[in-house]
Amino acid sequence: MSDENWSPPPVLLAVDLVIFTLRHSQLQVLLVERGIDPYRGRAALPGGFLNNDSEDLLAAAHRELDEEADLDAARLHLEQLGTYGAADRDPRGRVVSVAYLAIAPHLPEPTAGTDAAGAAWRPVDAITSGELPLAFDHDVIIADGIERARSKLEHTPLATAFCEPTFTISDLQQVYEAVWGVDLDPRNFYRKVQKVPDFIRPVDAERRVTKGRPARLFTAGPATSLHPPIPRPGGTAEPEGQR
Repeated sequence: MSDENWSPPPVLLAVDLVIFTLRHSQLQVLLVERGIDPYRGRAALPGGFLNNDSEDLLAAAHRELDEEADLDAARLHLEQLGTYGAADRDPRGRVVSVAYLAIAPHLPEPTAGTDAAGAAWRPVDAITSGELPLAFDHDVIIADGIERARSKLEHTPLATAFCEPTFTISDLQQVYEAVWGVDLDPRNFYRKVQKVPDFIRPVDAERRVTKGRPARLFTAGPATSLHPPIPRPGGTAEPEGQR
């Protein structure tokens, strides 16, 4: 076929947003109820098509988060999670989606915007178990987001952001257990945390949380990455650049 007979295939570009937070000691994800077809009434990630030829991907992600969940994306650090382009992922045609991820504490209750019938935080366990079916391939995107979040706890001090300004090792352990979805041995966890320089620092205070010895209080240290990492059970805890 000659070049003059070639025309680009029709491909639509979209963004999807995976927003995680911890609520009630559970890892939860922001979902909206679709107000339009396809999948009207089905739970889905916030997202949508780029508005025009001049709108860039990140601007579209910010706009969709505002329009579908009335959340201010300016307070979130969005990072690209992946690109999803299976030919049959959208019944409307060939749609390629760039997914963005944010993991943040203390996020407010969402409010459905102009493009969604409802918005709410939902436990990720309801999705990974199949209890809550999602539109499109959003269960796949969320699974990838969960894996990224779990890896971040291995390699970065992200977990401290979900604790109060001063916290106990038990408080920190609860964050790891919620995100990793496992129960951890307290002594083993304490030993691993204490081996990481500048991850946490003790403060000159103690609080009694149960009968017995007072629990020691800590605050987040200056570390921006964890060396050595804190490996999750069954994980390899390789440096992210080597994965």
